[in-house]
Amino acid sequence: MSETTDDLKQLPLGDWHRGLGARMVPFAGYEMPVQYEGVMAEHIWTRTEAGLFDVSHMGQLQLIGEGAADALETITPGNLSALAPGKIRYTLLLAQDGGILDDLMVTNTGDHLYLVVNGATKHDDIAYLQAQLPDSLTLNHLEDAALLALQGPKASAAMARLVPEVAKLYFMEAGSFDWNGIALGISRSGYTGEDGFEISVPAEHAAALASALNELDEVRPIGLGARDSLRLEAGLPLYGHDMNPDILPVEASLNFALSKARREEGNFAGAERVLAQYPDKAATRRVGLFVDGRQPIREGASVLDDSGETIGAVTSGGFSPTLQRPIAMAYVPMGLSHTGTAITVEQRGKKIACTVADMPFVPHQYHRKPKS
Repeated sequence: MSETTDDLKQLPLGDWHRGLGARMVPFAGYEMPVQYEGVMAEHIWTRTEAGLFDVSHMGQLQLIGEGAADALETITPGNLSALAPGKIRYTLLLAQDGGILDDLMVTNTGDHLYLVVNGATKHDDIAYLQAQLPDSLTLNHLEDAALLALQGPKASAAMARLVPEVAKLYFMEAGSFDWNGIALGISRSGYTGEDGFEISVPAEHAAALASALNELDEVRPIGLGARDSLRLEAGLPLYGHDMNPDILPVEASLNFALSKARREEGNFAGAERVLAQYPDKAATRRVGLFVDGRQPIREGASVLDDSGETIGAVTSGGFSPTLQRPIAMAYVPMGLSHTGTAITVEQRGKKIACTVADMPFVPHQYHRKPKS
């Protein structure tokens, strides 16, 4: 059944978006802004200035109690028990057979774990966490908090004018900060490949914060359309498209999420099945594609072998404003996953030549801590 406006939840900033002329669309059960002035312009602005995104549809969770990290490790392959206060780790929520139920960010705040999960899966994630984690732990869904993301090469300078202390954060670090007496949870992270921040703010103060940021010369509001093209250029998978419960971490090219200590312990959900594929023993793998010509290929297009049989599928695709060419992600047989391999894709009966490309398509610009 398709969603209607009456079925959709409203973001805390819904009226704010409409006031700026945003075109609103259904996404993950919410009415969300897809664009303001246009996807291409918003994409380029984020790559050169600073884009402001509303990602309040995401699930913000607190996991509280002694042994929270150890317990969460039973269903994730990340080394969470070694996560220092103020540090963030990307990890995967795994089904009992090792399939990917979601990807998430986990922050050690010092007295609890703060989790950000995908909007479309958050209620299923909460149910799974409650079923798998011990009753001694408390799981809170922060439904009264909004989540903003400020992304781009000028995001740091912009954010520091409101909260100067954020300048001390490096990529994948987080802290609690004060803005005009309002407590903000700020992480140096994001989903565009650019430097930037994600900001958890009480919903009743979200419009004031968004307006204060939007008044800065280098900041403009950015919609879902550009968020998708930015993450595609950055080679970042989208759950429900490039990942699902039938896909294992190695197949998804997420080997880095299988931390060494956890591989050695082998004590997470589906570990035997997951580790049997590590590092390159999966039958298929997610790869990047450069697409010949100017016509983008889209999710669902078929990857063909020499005889015309379907051997894989495109999971994300579109036109890259930065590279000025179509790019895509697809699952292909492991033997065809090497950079430079020629791939044939069929879309609406038309065969299109592609080449396996390294990801990210556009280099990441994260503000990383210098190596000592």
